[in-house]
Amino acid sequence: MATEDCDDLIMDPDMEILLSDEEMEREAEGFKEQGNAYYVKKNYSEAFNYYTKAIDMCPKNASYYGNRAATLMMLYRYREALEDSQQAVRLDDTFVKGHLREGKCHQTLGNAMAASRCFQRVLEMEPDNSQAQQEVKNAESILEFEKMAEIGFEKRDFRMVVFCMDRALESASACHRFKVLKAECLALLGRYPEAQTVASDILRMDCTNGDALYVRGLCLYYEDCIDKAVQFFVQALRMTPDHEKARLACRNAKALRAKKEEGNKAFKEGNYDLAYDLYTEALTIDPNNIKTNAKLFCNRGTVGSKLKKLDQAIEDCTKAIKLDETYIKAYLRRAQCYMDTEQYEEAVRDYEKVYQTEKTKEHKHLLKNAQLELKKSKRKDYYKVLGVDKHATEDEIKKAYRKRALMHHPDRHSGASTEVQKEEEKKFKEVGEAFTVLSDPKKKSRYDSGQDLEEEGVNMGADFDANNIFKAFFGGPGGFSFEGNPSSGPGNFFFQFG
Repeated sequence: MATEDCDDLIMDPDMEILLSDEEMEREAEGFKEQGNAYYVKKNYSEAFNYYTKAIDMCPKNASYYGNRAATLMMLYRYREALEDSQQAVRLDDTFVKGHLREGKCHQTLGNAMAASRCFQRVLEMEPDNSQAQQEVKNAESILEFEKMAEIGFEKRDFRMVVFCMDRALESASACHRFKVLKAECLALLGRYPEAQTVASDILRMDCTNGDALYVRGLCLYYEDCIDKAVQFFVQALRMTPDHEKARLACRNAKALRAKKEEGNKAFKEGNYDLAYDLYTEALTIDPNNIKTNAKLFCNRGTVGSKLKKLDQAIEDCTKAIKLDETYIKAYLRRAQCYMDTEQYEEAVRDYEKVYQTEKTKEHKHLLKNAQLELKKSKRKDYYKVLGVDKHATEDEIKKAYRKRALMHHPDRHSGASTEVQKEEEKKFKEVGEAFTVLSDPKKKSRYDSGQDLEEEGVNMGADFDANNIFKAFFGGPGGFSFEGNPSSGPGNFFFQFG
């Protein structure tokens, strides 16, 4: 009989030993104490394990959930901590620490309204609780920063949004929503590495976060990595099918890629008018895509130069540079257009910028050539003086001199006003200078190469006598004069040598 009375103590070896409620509570307290010891030592993983054992032994004890919530918070596992703290206050609505921890988890996760309710509950029980009083203020600040950020985003004041989110994240450090909004605005501000870092941090914790995937795609899109960007947008839509921003960005990215490729194809085929129109259409797709639009402006500038629309090409390259000040290709294209329009100072400035950035032999050569042309442009243009092309033949130069020398000879204007006589004398002298240089192959070569003519002993100063050149050219032995030819009519002259 005694054996039967003890049947409840004789159990199958494979069965667990049943403990009384009192024994279970005692053992649970032991686990809790061990958890506390590990918590003090900051060994939060072990503390978590022992608090879990305590909960398994006594699942109705609010303090155990509260302790595990505190441990999970130290492990940055705020969602799990929120669940434990909520369970703690469900078990004991007067558990002040439980309400505080629930509020803190809500706040850290960015739910300031819910956090405020938890802290208000604490103040109902303990009106002088300083922690709850401070946390209520923190929650109110978060709500205020959220409101300011919303207004800033609507006004496209992205710097303001970043500022507000930084302030809010000081109290809501685990809020993915705030982080994503900050990352999106960083991307819209062109601060792509920072935006990528924020989005990547979120994806490391939650690889299915559609917002973070969208921001990653947005950064790639704005960095002109359109193919990769489309992949991220598609992935974001797969995770969040109703993500309108990802849908719009994906559509824009595909449209921009297609239109740009069409323009490139037309350019390669030599259809410059069509290429120009296609690049223009591409520029209307997304004004916010700075890098791609910079390339489109530069491409259209290249087409403009092919179409001899050099002023338009310069304007397009300037727009490209305004969008991307590091865009070397746009500087080179604009510099060449400046050279073609004889704006040498501007060309030198652009080539200097390029050479400072990329010190290559080619860029050095381009800079020196522009500097030479600038130097040449500051001298008298003897080709213009004679009215001939730079590739004029010897005969063309002689004919031009004959015409201009007779046109501007002082004797021909002896009856004109003093001002006119001085101006014509000046022009006559310049014509003589021009002929002296351009009729001599050696001097002409030095002049064309930008070398100083003084080294050849050519005197172009005040002592230069254009009359000597005139006499030598026309072969007269003595003086000469312009006289009216009665048979030629008024205003016509011939010259004769005495």
